[in-house]
Amino acid sequence: MTTYTLLLILILIVAIALILIVMVQNPKGGGLSSSFGGGAQNIGGVQNTNTFLDKTTWTLAIAMFALILFANFAIPRGNSANAPQLENTLNEVENTTPSTPAPEVNTTQKDSVK
Repeated sequence: MTTYTLLLILILIVAIALILIVMVQNPKGGGLSSSFGGGAQNIGGVQNTNTFLDKTTWTLAIAMFALILFANFAIPRGNSANAPQLENTLNEVENTTPSTPAPEVNTTQKDSVK
């Protein structure tokens, strides 16, 4: 298993955990929802749970950002062993000629409509 594959698996796990943590959180009741009567949702809520979920959300978001950056550096790139093969293939494509010539375009036609 390569480093890139391991990082992709970790990114997927963190993404799923982040989705679940965000879905569990109660809305804060601010912004647009409080204007339409959604402000009473915080009555009887537990504040310690909200701070734990907030910290977990930020931690997972930072972890995902870091994992994505590390995965960018771990992307498998073409190595020098494949370079001559690629160069030979490009040379073959450049040296091939089409079997039928392109049709000639007559640009000296006169307009017959007056």
